[in-house]
Amino acid sequence: MCRSYHFPTVQHKSSYNKPYPTMTARKILFLVLDGISDRPCPELAGKTPLQVAKKPNLDAFAREGVCGIMDTIGPGIRPGSDTAHLALLGYDPRTYYTGRGPLECEGVGISMEPGMIGFRCNFATLSKDGRVIDRRAGRIHDTVALSAAIQKGVDLKKFGVEFFFRSGAGHRAALALKGIGLGHCVSSNDPKKEGVPPLTITAAEQTDKDTKTAAVCNEFARQATAILAEHPVNRERVKQGLNPATAVLMRGAGEMGHFEPFSTRYGISGSVICAASLIAGIGIAVGLRRVHVDGVTGSQDSNLAGKIAVALEELRSRDFVLVNIKGADESGHDGLAKQKTAFIEKIDGAISPLRTVQDTIIVICADHSTPCTVKDHSADPVPVVIWGEGVRTDDVARFDEISCAQGGLNRIPGSSLLPIALDLINRARKYGA
Repeated sequence: MCRSYHFPTVQHKSSYNKPYPTMTARKILFLVLDGISDRPCPELAGKTPLQVAKKPNLDAFAREGVCGIMDTIGPGIRPGSDTAHLALLGYDPRTYYTGRGPLECEGVGISMEPGMIGFRCNFATLSKDGRVIDRRAGRIHDTVALSAAIQKGVDLKKFGVEFFFRSGAGHRAALALKGIGLGHCVSSNDPKKEGVPPLTITAAEQTDKDTKTAAVCNEFARQATAILAEHPVNRERVKQGLNPATAVLMRGAGEMGHFEPFSTRYGISGSVICAASLIAGIGIAVGLRRVHVDGVTGSQDSNLAGKIAVALEELRSRDFVLVNIKGADESGHDGLAKQKTAFIEKIDGAISPLRTVQDTIIVICADHSTPCTVKDHSADPVPVVIWGEGVRTDDVARFDEISCAQGGLNRIPGSSLLPIALDLINRARKYGA
């Protein structure tokens, strides 16, 4: 059956006082609310946090824009934050993604060249008999001295390999390997549980390259453990009754590839604003400018107002700005529906300055669902709204998973979102004559 949608005129939007568009917007702001989408929560009487939250600004964007739901990768596919953001930026993860490691490396300041192997890492705590007793070393912060000691003390020269090890946020870090004959098809030494020793890294495909890389990683882990055991930072933590960072757990191996620069691909300049090194690494890999904001943490206490203020400043000189806000994802992973609801309300207050933005298409979406009942990412489609000059509005009045599903965008893949926005600023390329 043929289905069509009626797009009402702006007079149907009681809070929308702008005149009819007389120009085409020139800039794009992507506001990615990490993991904000959910499923019905028993704790919330069968509703989602987005349905329950008081969010007048998000709902106003829904009333004044065009809404839909989005499969970031595809129906039934659970997206990672890495593959999701690649898709949102128009880089098909099926082509560009080899693993999270290289992107984490870029995000912590390691300049990755094509062919380098990258890993995401955790500092962890081992017991005296070598068992993992805390995979996050008490959620340690400020590990720069520990990383510097590892960078200085580990020696991989016998393998003909150069390495780069840098701290990320909190207990996180990243490792990059550079040399001839390295592969990325290797396992992790992270047992993903406590009470057992770190695993031995092995080659997944038993090629010479992968076998060599596995040996390099095992030697790196052995030497790093010895260095950390005697480090003054860890001695002090033990005195304070805190878990020391006595091991490095590695996972997410990948080989750095070539990313066509964002400015070449789309003919526009861009910036990325985020707390997570992963998202920063993706932005840097495709040529976006990373912009620092004081006080951003990626958690409930992040400086959201600062992110929005910096985003507005970036729009003065850049054509495209991506802002990632992550705290709701944490609540989803922890199964805290009421906390997630409260953080949505915090986001809503912080984004109020966007309500008066001119000359800009604003896109608000999630990168994936993180249901509190699952405590992990799911394949559920996420809500999306596009707002700004030239947008054909629909009848949706609330920003949530159920309401947006009734919108004029229908159900779209994540790879379509940026092309739609580019068309709205008249920067899409014509297909055909």
